[in-house]
Amino acid sequence: MVVAGDFKNGVTFEYDGQVLQVVEFQHVKPGKGAAFVRTKLKNVITGAVTETTFSPTDKFDSATIDKRDMQYSYNDGDIYYFMDMDTYDMVPVSKEMLPDNFKFVKEEMMCKILSYKGSVFSVEPPMFVELEVVESEPGVKGNTAQNTNKPATLETGAVIMVPLFIDVGTKVKIDTRIGEYIGRV
Repeated sequence: MVVAGDFKNGVTFEYDGQVLQVVEFQHVKPGKGAAFVRTKLKNVITGAVTETTFSPTDKFDSATIDKRDMQYSYNDGDIYYFMDMDTYDMVPVSKEMLPDNFKFVKEEMMCKILSYKGSVFSVEPPMFVELEVVESEPGVKGNTAQNTNKPATLETGAVIMVPLFIDVGTKVKIDTRIGEYIGRV
């Protein structure tokens, strides 16, 4: 059981048939009236954020989100398969459950699979990946104005902006959270 008066950032609980995670909380003790807890909650399955107030004595069932490291194996149309490296079981995940930054993941990369009560609801790609540039326009000598970038296509098909000195065949490091070039490998 989780008591509203004991909320901390990151606590997950069940409320009205939804699985919610505390993003922000504030204990308010007004001069008149009873104390309350003002919260900003994120639905971990849909990603929707809501603001709600609770009495500090309200109790909720705790919800445990399971995060497992699994290897991305392959996709078959709109179904992506991940392998549990301990049991070698294949876990199918539909394309709708994949985040936008999954475009930086290639086969055999490790990802975190998030599930609640055995049903998968999201995938977290690794924070940083190293990928090869497969298509990019050549940089023009003398065109070295401040912070000039050009588009480059990576081996996964994703397109990012890179500095002019990056050529085809160069391995680059990408931050998948923001989808930007970090450096050469």
